Amino acid sequence: MSKFNSFLTELESASVLELNELVKAIEEKFGVSAAAVAVAGPAAGAGDAAEEKSSFTVELTSAGETKIAVMKVVKEVLALGLKEAKDLVDGAPAVLKDGMKKADAEDFKKQLEGAGAVVTLK
Repeated sequence: MSKFNSFLTELESASVLELNELVKAIEEKFGVSAAAVAVAGPAAGAGDAAEEKSSFTVELTSAGETKIAVMKVVKEVLALGLKEAKDLVDGAPAVLKDGMKKADAEDFKKQLEGAGAVVTLK
């Protein structure tokens, strides 16, 4: 594992946008999809269909007409810099946050919709 230590150190200091670019580059280079793995994982272990989902993904479908207001909400909730928040909003549709609790995800969605965005919870 020592050959990966410098790589892991760089990953720890990377911004959300840089990590997003890395995932896209890996997907393109190797012809894989991170979404396919995420979908296949829970399907294999889903023994009880009545089990309630405990973590949600907040996806910005569209920034709407008021991009600046949406950027402010993204910047505040995700604790990002202005440029990172702008890049995420401009890149819609984009996943804003994975693994959120239901209440937190719904609150984030409500804030974004209040700013004029179209949001999907997955």
